Amino acid sequence: MTIASETLPSEALELPRETFSHRSMDLPDELIRGTSDLHIHSGPWLQSCPGRLDPFQIAEQARDAGMRALVFYDHTLGISSGTAQLASRQVPGIEIFGGIILTSVLGGMNPRAVKTALNYGSGAKFVHFGAHCTHYMVSNEGSFVDGKPVRFVDQYPKFARDELPRSIRIPLDGSVPEELAEILTLIAERPHVHLNTGHVSVEEAIRLADLALDFGIEKIVVAHPCRARMTTEQQKSLAQKGVLLEGAVSDWMFHRGLRRTNYYVERELADEIAGIASTPELAGGVVPWARQIREIGIEHFVLGTDYGIRSGPTPLEGMRTLISTLLDLEFTSEEIHTLTVSNADRLLGLD
Repeated sequence: MTIASETLPSEALELPRETFSHRSMDLPDELIRGTSDLHIHSGPWLQSCPGRLDPFQIAEQARDAGMRALVFYDHTLGISSGTAQLASRQVPGIEIFGGIILTSVLGGMNPRAVKTALNYGSGAKFVHFGAHCTHYMVSNEGSFVDGKPVRFVDQYPKFARDELPRSIRIPLDGSVPEELAEILTLIAERPHVHLNTGHVSVEEAIRLADLALDFGIEKIVVAHPCRARMTTEQQKSLAQKGVLLEGAVSDWMFHRGLRRTNYYVERELADEIAGIASTPELAGGVVPWARQIREIGIEHFVLGTDYGIRSGPTPLEGMRTLISTLLDLEFTSEEIHTLTVSNADRLLGLD
């Protein structure tokens, strides 16, 4: 694949190379230097959903490996910019960012929560439109009953009655609620802040991206669970508009079906089916995932691990796995640099 010149640093790259028949044990560790992990669940954690490391340990491992930046997520209480500030002070030598994930805990589509996050700790670097409390996720998460997947909204009338009304939803009827307009305006006024579409439906993500462009938002990312449900053509259409597409190691290397209280503290609401089914195009793991990146264009993707949970590898291990896997799929060092360094630098304003 030809790499667009603007995705490479101004100085000539002198990146190490390998061939399929001549592998290097050290090359992944060399290529991890300067990279950014754009999706880390850093904690604090629900007691019923423990993490692998605390934020300081995550930062220390990444810094010592030569990584450049980390982006912390908190999809339970929503705001991670405070954790990012504390970790930055404790672990100098690496850039650490946080942001806000809109949650029902924070009141859903709440401009006041966004205003607060933009001025809290190091200041929100992103505004994310919901993880496990979007209308799509509330409607689709569930567990197995007698061996069959059953949604929580069908199992528990109280859950449906309480959670569906306060879930986050992007209108598809052409309307723009006042709260949504205010949040989009807050992002547009801050070019260093990017919008992440979150775990909404495909149709909602496309509508939200178009609205963001109309409001003048410069940096837009389609969250990886939503992207995984999009067709290649839908992703190409968004990429042509300047929207970035997120890819995560967890898209193809994660413990599917393991019961997790990702968001709700009640044990019976530990999700097993996730509601994050991929399209047939991505069935089969990393190979179709990588093929899609090549077809759409590596300049349109930003990558992260989505790691941090106790049962998964550490984020650093995840980044090394990502780079090693891309090498095994015969991505060149320059292509990997674009995917893990150049594109991330552009999104975070580090270049």
